Amino acid sequence: MVAALVSVFALVLTLSVSTARAASPSVGAFSGLGTWVDVFDYTPRLQANGAPPPFVAASVDDLAPLGVRTLYLQVANPDGAPATALTDAKLIKAILARASHDDIKVVAWYLPSLVDLTRDTAMIRRIAALPFDGLGLDIEATDVADVPTRNARTVTLARRTRALLGNGRPVAAIVYPAIQLEFLNPVLWPDFPYRRVEPFVDVWMPMAYYTFRSGTLRNAYTYSVENVKLLRTRVGSDVPVHIVGGIADLSTTTDNIDLRRAARTTKAIGWSVYDYVTTSSAAWPYLG
Repeated sequence: MVAALVSVFALVLTLSVSTARAASPSVGAFSGLGTWVDVFDYTPRLQANGAPPPFVAASVDDLAPLGVRTLYLQVANPDGAPATALTDAKLIKAILARASHDDIKVVAWYLPSLVDLTRDTAMIRRIAALPFDGLGLDIEATDVADVPTRNARTVTLARRTRALLGNGRPVAAIVYPAIQLEFLNPVLWPDFPYRRVEPFVDVWMPMAYYTFRSGTLRNAYTYSVENVKLLRTRVGSDVPVHIVGGIADLSTTTDNIDLRRAARTTKAIGWSVYDYVTTSSAAWPYLG
């Protein structure tokens, strides 16, 4: 009787896990080469001295020929605007329309302050109302000084984001590299809540900015690989990872080659450098 109950329980558990995995959204939007555009790249009112924005909706047409599959688009800047206001909703919609025409995926990214979860949640609800292919939570704000409170709010917001996007679109956690948090600057964000966030996100995007490092850690391949390895010991050995490499105009040809090599070594689903506007035309063949 006991053995039968154990077998039934095991079957139910297996079915539950299978159902959960089947319900998980595709992470295809995060695969392959990506590029990043922030609000200062495309919003006219944020340009110095009235200069034209370096990125416009028509710029999307250039991405596919460069090998880019996904545009990571910042949609809000925490500058005191109303809680549900995108930086420029009209331009964002124009970029989305152009990307749809060009078969380019667009993932929105947003940096929540965690100071006011109601405000952060309202913004995510506004983002979720648009036809983005996914959403990246840029989890790096340390405005909340008390770490346990910051951690609790991070988990709550990740849970709310998952609920707002449902199972149809993926959620990514854009995070500090684990080596930075645990060895280089352990006071920045102690005890980051990897395991508590993990159930609500589909992809992890460590900001492995080797261009900020020196010595042996300045090696793009080594720094990228070791950060992914350490991240997976904290989250799970098989979690999908997209490596965000160094600052584009500080990266060398060797860096770009090594970033791709690191992506292959770690079986990362995607890779990118920050950002599109500062990536030289000579760099794209080595990235893509």
